[in-house]
Formats: sequence, structure tokens, C-alpha cells
Amino acid sequence: MPTIDGRKTKDIGLGSLSFALCLIGILFTFQFGDKSCNGDNILNNIGLSAWSNGDSGIHYTMFYSAIFFIPSFIIGHIHPDDRGAKAGQLISGFLSILIVSVLLTIIIDFF
Repeated sequence: MPTIDGRKTKDIGLGSLSFALCLIGILFTFQFGDKSCNGDNILNNIGLSAWSNGDSGIHYTMFYSAIFFIPSFIIGHIHPDDRGAKAGQLISGFLSILIVSVLLTIIIDFF
């Protein structure tokens, strides 16, 4: 939809889902304040462990967050002209690279 000065604004579309999935992944993974992260609570409620050794060790929640970050990156890449798609793609791509780096570090440290 053109504005008065002729610039085109971005519409909300399927690509906007990229930013929403990215936010859900962040809320699932990160701890805010002294509370446990929401992902830990969700995993414990469905019977999965959030940590490898009880309350310590490898934090599995960050690997489960890839369920949100990878589709967010793909949707943002496919629909870059929608509102929030580029931001969702960039943030989820960066966080996915961080998760893969941590995973590689754990694998290298294991050997």
C-alpha cells in the first residue's frame, strides 16, 4: 500500500511468522531474572529432562529451540518482503549459528 510520499510499506504476511517464531524460540530458551526459562518448565511438564545431569550439565532446552529458529530462518528467507521477516531471519540465523557452535564445542570436548 503506497503512502503519501510514494514509499511502499511492508505488509503483514506469511513472512511475519518468522519474527513470531524467533520470539517464541527466545522465550523458550533464555532465562529472565532468577526464574527458570519457560522451555525448562514445558519440557518438565511433558516428561522430558531439560538438563543432562538433573539441574546441571548440558542444557537441552537450547537445542530444542532449534524447532523454532530453523523454520523462522527458512520462512524469513522465502518471504523477505513481509513485515518482520528480515529481522526474524537475521536473529534466528545468528542464534542458530550460536547453537551449532555450542554443539560442536561439546562434541569436540567430548573427544
